[in-house]
Amino acid sequence: MILRMLKHTMSIIYHITTKQEWLAAKASGKYEAFSLKEEGYIHCSEKRQLEEVLDRYFKGKTDLVKLVIDTEKLSSPLIYDWSPSIEDTFPHIYGPINVDAVTEVIEV
Repeated sequence: MILRMLKHTMSIIYHITTKQEWLAAKASGKYEAFSLKEEGYIHCSEKRQLEEVLDRYFKGKTDLVKLVIDTEKLSSPLIYDWSPSIEDTFPHIYGPINVDAVTEVIEV
């Protein structure tokens, strides 16, 4: 009898924020970016998109962290939306990010 074990691979996306915003999220149990109230979702990126996003939106900013998010642990809906201005699809979280979905926090 041959047993095969499938290695569980999680889907990972990323979000850039400040250390202060992340610390506030840890205290409350959920992270809510400004864009959630303004646009209805939290902007995220795939690994291949990170460098471009950092250059475009965070150039010159300090005290930033990269949230590593396990999409399988999210309690809010995740939808990949097309961005016509950049001509790419980006992951958006339509609700707060529960802090237990964040597997790692990396200084940028």
